[in-house]
Amino acid sequence: MANLLIDGGRKLHGTIKTNSAKNSAVAILCATVMIKGKTSLTDVPRIEEVNRIIEILASLGLKINWVGDHDLEIINDGHLDPNRIDREAFLKTRSALLLMSALTAEFKSFSLPKAGGCKLGRRTVNPYVIALRYLGIKVKEASTAYQISYTRKKAAQFTMYESSDTGTENTIMAAIIAPGETTIHFASTNYMVQDLIVFLKKAGAKIELDGIKLKITGVKELRPVKNYPIMPDPIESMAFISLAITTKSPLKITNCPIDFLLLEIEKLKAMGQKIKIGRRYKSKNGYFDLVDMELPVCPRLKALPDKIHPQPYPGLNIDNLPLFVPILTQAEGATLVHDWIYENRAIYYIELSRLGANIMLHDPHRVTVTGPTELKPNEVVCPPALRPSINILISMLAAKGQSILRNSYSIDRGYENLYERLNKLGAAITVLDR
Repeated sequence: MANLLIDGGRKLHGTIKTNSAKNSAVAILCATVMIKGKTSLTDVPRIEEVNRIIEILASLGLKINWVGDHDLEIINDGHLDPNRIDREAFLKTRSALLLMSALTAEFKSFSLPKAGGCKLGRRTVNPYVIALRYLGIKVKEASTAYQISYTRKKAAQFTMYESSDTGTENTIMAAIIAPGETTIHFASTNYMVQDLIVFLKKAGAKIELDGIKLKITGVKELRPVKNYPIMPDPIESMAFISLAITTKSPLKITNCPIDFLLLEIEKLKAMGQKIKIGRRYKSKNGYFDLVDMELPVCPRLKALPDKIHPQPYPGLNIDNLPLFVPILTQAEGATLVHDWIYENRAIYYIELSRLGANIMLHDPHRVTVTGPTELKPNEVVCPPALRPSINILISMLAAKGQSILRNSYSIDRGYENLYERLNKLGAAITVLDR
């Protein structure tokens, strides 16, 4: 874990590129346990979350090598062993629960440890368990592990208990090798789900996406994929948008997946922020629309006239909601932020009060942010959650004077070379130790 010294209050200038998506990368990596042979991925983010997934997959028996800075070669010779799974790495990432379905391609009975990741209160696995039950897969929860088993997979038509990103990804990976046609209603179609679908279709899966309905025709096996590029991360784009507005800095952000930022941009326009959006161009996999956007300094930012809350795509992204909190500290008026999905994440928002923000906590899901306030430097420990941690860093960059942010592992889970990239824009972030 690193401690950071931030000399805040500087105006940032220049251009920053959106890197590849953490949530896409971990899902696609987990899917490679279903594909025998050699698969190669490009534009893979070198972040701690990806490192943990690689450790887990290597412990199962996959051979994984970096080829250059951001390309991965994954060799699956079919000799996997769930009993050898790296428990320590598994306990550090909730993303590893994607193996719940991926491993059913090879094993009819196995167990997985209880996963870790961000500490956001009780996080149910019911969307996974209920959906997999329709496909003939049983998940039994014990105190420290999940036991997964089935006798025979079957196709089914059902509605997701919840429009869960990870739950939908798990269900897709189970259904693509179940004989017959499966129809999933109320499926998540968030960016990482779509990226996984594009990858799996290149591997031979038969998946049709129709709004929030998925039709999947089972296949016997998947084939290796060559040089699949991970899509850019709309959540990183939003983090840079939040940074630009909170620090009152004119920035250009490139490589932004625009279709997953439209509502966020509309909210910001309602607050008075101008955003110049360039022409659309395609991502490297030819599927997603990208844009470059420029954010001039807004002389007067107004609070939203209504509360702000997340919804499944195409609503405001669950992980983009926290990134509005630093922005709201600089807006005139009060805004209710309703983070209804995660227990306790809203509690971490009040850490910004240590930097002078005016935030009132109503309950584990709701805060009111009142602005504008002049943010002040302080020493803060990163909470064990990615998005609330990046909020603190953004706010420290806006606060004039020296701040210390301790234990930055939560940020390093999701952002690659972030401090160096921000320093190139004019920030002053010093890594004190690791």
